[in-house]
Amino acid sequence: MATAPRPRTTTRDPQELAQRLTAWLATRLPGATAENVTVPASNGMSSETLLFDIEHPEPPLRTCALRLAADPAAYTVFPVYDMPRQYRTMRLVAERTDLPVPRVLWLEEDPGPLGAPFFVMERIEGRVPPDVMPYTYEGNWLHAASDEERERLEVASTGLLARLHDQVPLREADFLALPGDGSPLRRHVAAQRVYYEWVVDGLSRSPLIESAFDRLDHLWPRDEGEAVLNWGDARIGNVIYDGFEPVAVLDWEMAAQAPREVDLGWTVYLHRFFQDLTVSFGQSGLPDFLRRDRVERRYAELTGHVPRDMDFYTLYAALRHAIVMLRVAYRQAHFGEVAVPPDPDALILHHSSLRAMLQGSYWEGPGVGR
Repeated sequence: MATAPRPRTTTRDPQELAQRLTAWLATRLPGATAENVTVPASNGMSSETLLFDIEHPEPPLRTCALRLAADPAAYTVFPVYDMPRQYRTMRLVAERTDLPVPRVLWLEEDPGPLGAPFFVMERIEGRVPPDVMPYTYEGNWLHAASDEERERLEVASTGLLARLHDQVPLREADFLALPGDGSPLRRHVAAQRVYYEWVVDGLSRSPLIESAFDRLDHLWPRDEGEAVLNWGDARIGNVIYDGFEPVAVLDWEMAAQAPREVDLGWTVYLHRFFQDLTVSFGQSGLPDFLRRDRVERRYAELTGHVPRDMDFYTLYAALRHAIVMLRVAYRQAHFGEVAVPPDPDALILHHSSLRAMLQGSYWEGPGVGR
């Protein structure tokens, strides 16, 4: 699926992490040890995950997951990793909604014990739609499922967004308000501009990304609507399922206050990103799964809110994803895994679909689910 080896995700030594984790755990739960410490093969390129068991006569949890801020020496994907913010978000969602959010247990803000701040939460058993190779490719449980089973998962997953957006009082999420002036959407986009400038600092700029920012200005919604608590990384790859029902909603590091459609656009486009890649490699993928029209219709049925200006929000999702992809590519170049081509836009894996969005042709044609 890629033209280069899978990027490295850390420079940390797992064995050393296990020893340091055991030492830290003893300060929180005297006599306890961390056993079976593993780093999942699917560990992402942002915050890292460690899995471990607690060995103790009366532990608060038996099986745990630990979210550790990104390794500062590993050319991080994001400039800041605010673990207290993630911890607080998960507690808020758990307290104010019926979403299945793992119970958080400890927050460690001191970078000393493991080299960066982290928090510990319960580990939920189940299965996750894979990213590598993506679930749209043949050979995984979701692709092998029936149409009816995938529809069950789609309906349940859309319901997660509907319930999150409807159930959390926005005033209780004031700590997620982004800095700056203007509406929550203006602040959200401004934060992405700041992020882009950080990514290209001292490196080649992306004409495609900058054109996408310009296009957003032309498509800006006349009525932005209310802001709600956004999950941020709203996609099925961040959900653990028991069968086809969600049992854990993960990865809250991009949570923010924003219009509902910011989450919806991300959900729709991140699936299409995988679908487009799969088709480009000669497979049919899952063309009828998570279609834009069905997601919008079901969300409206669940909330009474009809999604608006989705051309804007899906373009915004593709733009945000492009900035992340550019950072990941520059990170690979930093570690000597790829060479930077003369055209930096070629580093963006979905540059052709982003360009089609700018031209207004992406959602045209049969089977696109407009």
